[in-house]
Amino acid sequence: MERHFDEELKRLKEKLLQMADLSQEMIGLAVRSLVRRQTSFAEETLTVEETVNRLEIEIEEEVIRLIARMQPAAKDLRLLTATLKITNDLERVADQACNIAETALRLLKEPPLKPLVDVPNMAALSQRMIKNSLDAFVNHDPALAKKVCEDDDQVDRLNRQIFRDLLAAMTEDKRNVIRAVDLILVSRNLERIADLATNIGEEVIFIEEGKNIKHHVLDRAEDRPAAP
Repeated sequence: MERHFDEELKRLKEKLLQMADLSQEMIGLAVRSLVRRQTSFAEETLTVEETVNRLEIEIEEEVIRLIARMQPAAKDLRLLTATLKITNDLERVADQACNIAETALRLLKEPPLKPLVDVPNMAALSQRMIKNSLDAFVNHDPALAKKVCEDDDQVDRLNRQIFRDLLAAMTEDKRNVIRAVDLILVSRNLERIADLATNIGEEVIFIEEGKNIKHHVLDRAEDRPAAP
């Protein structure tokens, strides 16, 4: 029974990793559409979302079935409940990527406001955070999960820098306002993706250490007793 449960968990993780890979791909496609000014990348982003949504449903159904049949406890139960939350976070990452793609389709109808440097850097950081959070999940690595949470500060700094630059562009010429606001929305979508990666990192820490660090500073979490 235990071996069968382990095999089913392995298949579940494989689906989760597939969902994570597709979500990362969507971020890359959406931002590439903006940088290269090609609508095809944005359109592909919206198409990939269908597969992500399908995987979300499959994973949720499998987790519920495993909980009902196996009645897991302690760490196994934390793993399955956290998997549900991670799946939801990845679906929301895909939603944010679609938001970027839709904004790109609007922006590509107008001349570029400015060369995009911070936006692709912010996207690369967010993608790396998603990858690291899932690597932490698969490899049972709470230290890497904590690093994901810490990396969120870099994305926040880029988000603030982009806002300042675009605010200056709007102040300089009111004709820049609509395009600048759209780019601020893109930056906000990427910042939200980083937040979702942080959520996944927090779930990994919960699985491995039994500590809930949401809404708490990491150092404070070290003082709380771990669950069995």
